Amino acid sequence: MKPFTFRQFEIQQSKDVFRVGTDGVLLGASASVSHASKVLEVGTGTGLISLMLAQRNPQAEFLGIDINKEAAQLTRLNFQNSPFASRLNNIHQDFKSFNTNEKFDLVVSNPPYFEASNSEKDKIARQTVELNFLQLISKSANLLSEDGVLSVIIPVEAGEVFIKTAKSHKLILIRKINIKGIETANVKRLILEFSLSQQPFSESEFIIEKSPRQYSDLYLELTKEFHVFKK
Repeated sequence: MKPFTFRQFEIQQSKDVFRVGTDGVLLGASASVSHASKVLEVGTGTGLISLMLAQRNPQAEFLGIDINKEAAQLTRLNFQNSPFASRLNNIHQDFKSFNTNEKFDLVVSNPPYFEASNSEKDKIARQTVELNFLQLISKSANLLSEDGVLSVIIPVEAGEVFIKTAKSHKLILIRKINIKGIETANVKRLILEFSLSQQPFSESEFIIEKSPRQYSDLYLELTKEFHVFKK
């Protein structure tokens, strides 16, 4: 497959690993990384999100984890070929059995979100076969530093259950971004951020396109340091 070229790095892709997509780009450009020293990405895929976050925070160190062997290998390749290679590490492991004494200032994930089905398309990356929301939330809560943040992008339909589950694990919702494909459409995705500590809550709306195949000013501004837009 053709690589995906960003301003400061390139993403090699594979038909066996979930490709670069808008959800990942939005999370990589939006997640609260500015005050983080140690970042964990759960389910790296190509490594896109960690690479974007590494560009945004030149001091942070990153660990990526993926249960898919091909994804872990692809992440390693993309990490090694990037300008941020010295700060990026990844492992091939099931997050559910991941054990460490380290605490992370940011745990970030574009998690699987479809219920298990008979479809084989991107089965591990898109279906809750290997990792469900409860497992992601409970494990992440134990890995966060005192003021650490869990940052995810999920379908709007899953938002209520995700927030309720997070609350049951002492995670407080501190940020919510309601994402629309176009202005006249319903909200289709949520970026949600949680912390173990009480922080001011913020909520905003984000529109990806102002018309079909025409990016909004919001999207262009958010991604201007990453995307190479054609003139």
